[in-house]
Amino acid sequence: MDRSKKLAEQSIGKLLLEFSVPAIVGMLVNSLYIVIDRIFIGRVVGAMAISGVSLTFPIGIVIMAFGMLVGIGAAAQISIKLGQHKKDEAEKILGNAFILLIIVSLIVSVLGLTFLDPMLRSFGASDNTIVYAKEFITIILFGAVLQNIGFGLNNIIRSEGNPKKAMMTMLIGCILNIILDFIFIFGFGWGIKGAAMATVISQAVNSIWVVSYFRGKNSMLKLKKENFKIDKNIVAGIFAIGMSPFAMQIASSAVNIILNNSLATYGGDLAIGAFGIINSIATIFLMPIFGINQGSQPIIGFNYGAKLYDRVKSALKLAGIAAVIVSTTGTIAVHVFPTVLVSMFNKSDAELTAITVHGIKIFMIMFPVVGFQIVSSNFFQAIGKAKISMLLALLRQVIILIPMLLILPNIYNLNGIWMAAPISDFIASILTAVFLFIEMKKLSEEREIGANSKVSMGYSK
Repeated sequence: MDRSKKLAEQSIGKLLLEFSVPAIVGMLVNSLYIVIDRIFIGRVVGAMAISGVSLTFPIGIVIMAFGMLVGIGAAAQISIKLGQHKKDEAEKILGNAFILLIIVSLIVSVLGLTFLDPMLRSFGASDNTIVYAKEFITIILFGAVLQNIGFGLNNIIRSEGNPKKAMMTMLIGCILNIILDFIFIFGFGWGIKGAAMATVISQAVNSIWVVSYFRGKNSMLKLKKENFKIDKNIVAGIFAIGMSPFAMQIASSAVNIILNNSLATYGGDLAIGAFGIINSIATIFLMPIFGINQGSQPIIGFNYGAKLYDRVKSALKLAGIAAVIVSTTGTIAVHVFPTVLVSMFNKSDAELTAITVHGIKIFMIMFPVVGFQIVSSNFFQAIGKAKISMLLALLRQVIILIPMLLILPNIYNLNGIWMAAPISDFIASILTAVFLFIEMKKLSEEREIGANSKVSMGYSK
């Protein structure tokens, strides 16, 4: 079946499975870059090393943020253009996205390497952890371009209707990363440096694979040199839609900086390491939700562009149910098997384990509502309503969370830091439900107007 016809006519349930399962696998695989590195580092190098790597997380988030700004923004635009049967315009967006990924990644690398020491100190690095942090993130920053080309363009592979190829891209990089982690850390004894090198080499292979796909015969869209000339209107469109996930990632980076400083104040270096482990475990459950988002995005975007509003609603409903199931599973897991999960990252420091187990039970208590909130925010992005999407994304990450992080530790010390996230998740979800209800009502009205218009046209004939 033609891809456009499939998006317009095939069962929403089948489409969501077809698009989301590979995306979920891909996102889980993508999270393993971080998780596997921390498992190897925590178990081989030690507690201070995992704290040092955790301090670099805000920089890693910023690198990914720029990849999402361009990749997700371009993917959403391309889905809409394909829904409107404008393939040439979709290819222009692809060409512009490729060049933008290179430009923004180089800027991030240069700025990051230039201001590395003061940044890490401002993130809460101590004399015990800064050596580990610098050793790891310096190599990652040198490879930022390679990371973002593969990560950014992979979103577009999915948006043109080839989720299995997108999944294969992620699998290749992850499997290679695990193999190289083992060789570099255990075989060569390179420690943190080996973990960083394994990540960059794997991402380089990803980028080569993705570019080859868009230059080959199997892709619907082609990466053409004539489309590499930057078009300010295309860039504005990419940034307008991509700004929501970008803002969410930048906000997440800012939150991590505040968190690290608070953790250093109320819990010391071990508390920073504990959050690194908590964040890694939460990421394992968040990535499938992001995969559901990526799988639903082309379905929602195409059908919204084609004015098939009932299919838009069905896709949103099924995606939301799936995301809530995943987030609820995460909550149950961290309350039933917390020590087992934490022990993957730390086998020798009993104090680190105790801090982490206590923290994660509080941190993820409201995690079930996170699935709904993330999918709903993504819905507005998929239909091109970037401002609403950005607001909803920022509710959890900034507008509510940061004040909680500044207020609660003064009252409850370290427990206040763990409590900030669930309170933010709950309030943001309530406000998101209000926006979603209003938008669903608008879609129903537009559907009725369209139906009445067709009846009138038929009568006039």
